[in-house]
Amino acid sequence: MHDFDEWHPDTLAIRAGTLRTEFGEHSDAMYLTSSFCVGSAEEASLKFTNQIPGHIYSRFTNPTVEAFETRLAALEGAERAVATASGMSAILALGMAHLKAGDHVVASNGLFGATIQLFNTYFARFGVEISYAAPTDPAAWAAAVKPNTKLFFLETPSNPLTEVADIAAIAEIAHAHGALLAVDNCFCTPILQQPLKLGADLVVHSATKYLDGQGRVLGGAVVGSKALLEPVYLFLRTAGPSLSPFNAWVLLKGLETLPIRMRAHCDNALKLAQWLERQPQVERVFYPGLSSHPQHALATRQQQGGGGIVSFEVKGGREAAWRVVDAVQLISRTANLGDVRSTITHPASTTHGRITPEARAAAGIREGLIRISVGLENAEDLIGDLQRGLA
Repeated sequence: MHDFDEWHPDTLAIRAGTLRTEFGEHSDAMYLTSSFCVGSAEEASLKFTNQIPGHIYSRFTNPTVEAFETRLAALEGAERAVATASGMSAILALGMAHLKAGDHVVASNGLFGATIQLFNTYFARFGVEISYAAPTDPAAWAAAVKPNTKLFFLETPSNPLTEVADIAAIAEIAHAHGALLAVDNCFCTPILQQPLKLGADLVVHSATKYLDGQGRVLGGAVVGSKALLEPVYLFLRTAGPSLSPFNAWVLLKGLETLPIRMRAHCDNALKLAQWLERQPQVERVFYPGLSSHPQHALATRQQQGGGGIVSFEVKGGREAAWRVVDAVQLISRTANLGDVRSTITHPASTTHGRITPEARAAAGIREGLIRISVGLENAEDLIGDLQRGLA
């Protein structure tokens, strides 16, 4: 086994976790099989009881999925990753593995809308208590702690306002109270940010986004130490929100170009954000790469780039925002993000439409807000497309 510490991220994204059969294939193989044969009854018994390694059933062991897990863990600087069917199933698996009735979670009030729904509707139904704190205010996290607090859950940069949280500061608070810190690293990916090196215990990914990068498949993962990932794996083995081998293979191909894509996303997003700041119809632009961003200095220290998400408020509320969304001809009107194709959405009526107006207000998601996932098209073409609705 190669020592991944010797390799740079660009190399890890291509080479880490590569498995070769006796055929010597150069590209990653795809193992589309539901189960794996054994040579004897004794071998089956030993594998099922984890006394010897080996693949059994693709719900929880598959070589293609393992290759993806190994590569992602190497990129995050982690001991292990457990892949799941989607980003939301990764958060579900994390919660089911590390929470129980009577536990308390402190979560960012800037989370993705479906994550808030999962916490408020489903975790709460089984006796898990949830409190929310502003991602940019570590003191609020400290104040929210209770004797039964077991987990801090943070997304940075936040969706859709790109608020940047101080991971190291919040990790210190969590650990001082015996809690774990989990960080959703979807927006930055391990190319721009490695939360484990800043003190986080667990990292969550929606691999559907930048890890794939072309909007092709769903996938997710939880990343961290072997000790913290074992109960996540055991939940996956039992409950089965598993990543399919085909999707794992697509994600492996996505990881190969992740470093170069993330740099290009950052370059394009910065150009678009700078242009938006100059438009009279735009009230405010949210992008960590701008010096006007409230956490720009922190983002510069914590991230290796501003990322590919730009949000902005237009004057005139929902009517004006919808006019911009409806006017585009190049940018795709879809709520997905992290694609080479730029996408545009109105968060208050889509991604965050299911949460209460009070929760949206607390998170700063106003009716004039628009989120753009900046793809890899020419920046001037994107600017020209947005001009249609801002004219």
